Amino acid sequence: MAKTALLVIDLVNDIVHPQGKIAASAAFIREHEVLEQVNQVIKVAREARFPIVHIKIGFSASYIECPIQSPLFSKVKLAGALQLGTWGTEFHEKVDVQPDDFILIKKRVSAFYATPLEAVLHAQKIDSLILTGVSTDMAIQNTAREAHDRDYQVTIVEDACGAAQQKVHENAINQLARISTTTTAALLDKNLK
Repeated sequence: MAKTALLVIDLVNDIVHPQGKIAASAAFIREHEVLEQVNQVIKVAREARFPIVHIKIGFSASYIECPIQSPLFSKVKLAGALQLGTWGTEFHEKVDVQPDDFILIKKRVSAFYATPLEAVLHAQKIDSLILTGVSTDMAIQNTAREAHDRDYQVTIVEDACGAAQQKVHENAINQLARISTTTTAALLDKNLK
């Protein structure tokens, strides 16, 4: 039987709050009630006693660890976004983060790159991951692909993920179908009861 963990990715103010500095996904998140769906998945995970890992991207005030040659990350630095210790890297107030949840900080798109995520998963004997958060076409997709290549079973909760645009979200979900299972928050809840 698979032992599962829930990954909640990049639901920080600078990315998902309408006043965030790089909040291209904020409208999609609001219109599709993504945060509400994420909280439903978190509730289900807590009831099933799955470890919950909240992952956020963040950089020091100097951005020394931010790759300036990256078209993506150079925009982050230019916007003054995702500085650790600021409102921008706090989890959105609607996201249910509890003291027993594990908080992980990443410096790149994938939640695995140069983070202790795999050590945490191995320590807990996890072999199955449920992914939620943003952005479906970036952090969710990269983390799912890397998880797949590390031999984890991957489930994407489609309505608990978001992107800047519906078509971008749908394309990412379609691509991920080759390496993962997709579900909805309601189906996940039903299947785990």
